[in-house]
Amino acid sequence: MKSTPSTPLPSLAEAACWRPQQVVDLARSHLELKQQNEALKHQIDWFRRQIFGQKSEKRLFEIPQQMSLGEMPVQDPPAPPEPTRLVPAHNRRVNRSGADAGEESSLFFDASKVPVEVIHVPNPEMAGLAPDQYEVIGEKASHRLAQRPGSYVVLKYVRPLIKRLDTQTLSCPPAPAGVLEGSRADVSFVAGLLLDKFAYHLPLYPQGVRRIRKR
Repeated sequence: MKSTPSTPLPSLAEAACWRPQQVVDLARSHLELKQQNEALKHQIDWFRRQIFGQKSEKRLFEIPQQMSLGEMPVQDPPAPPEPTRLVPAHNRRVNRSGADAGEESSLFFDASKVPVEVIHVPNPEMAGLAPDQYEVIGEKASHRLAQRPGSYVVLKYVRPLIKRLDTQTLSCPPAPAGVLEGSRADVSFVAGLLLDKFAYHLPLYPQGVRRIRKR
């Protein structure tokens, strides 16, 4: 937007009556204003690069929709509404809870790289029963990733599944409760992660890379 000059411009007749010194002073003033204008334009360009330019190496691509300083957004025409249709309702699978919540028969780590320590969990229903009063018909296993000083180990909890011959009922102790619900991490693993994070100031991403390489 052009602004009205505070001093009115002289006419040709008035300019013809000027002394040579006035013409020189006017030219000098014009040169100074031109230099100031170039310096201000350079500063504006610098501030524009600082605000809207790429300053972080985390930005891997440029956003073509990014506007420059002073630009106004272009209003796109509203998109027509998409057609919809009614779909029938469906049932979702409910997460297992209770004794079946910790059932993880498959090993989620390579046994050739991470040692597996087997821990037998006693069945409380077997206490006080003679060997001829029950029958071990199977086993259920759950795994937890534990941490030892400088190494990792997978804890395999083996829980006997028995069938009482007198009542024909099945019994199996529940999986040991984890420190985090639904997690395969043992309390030692979580403690080591927090120790590396807050005591040794190791970010979580390098910790994850280190643990993956040790699998």
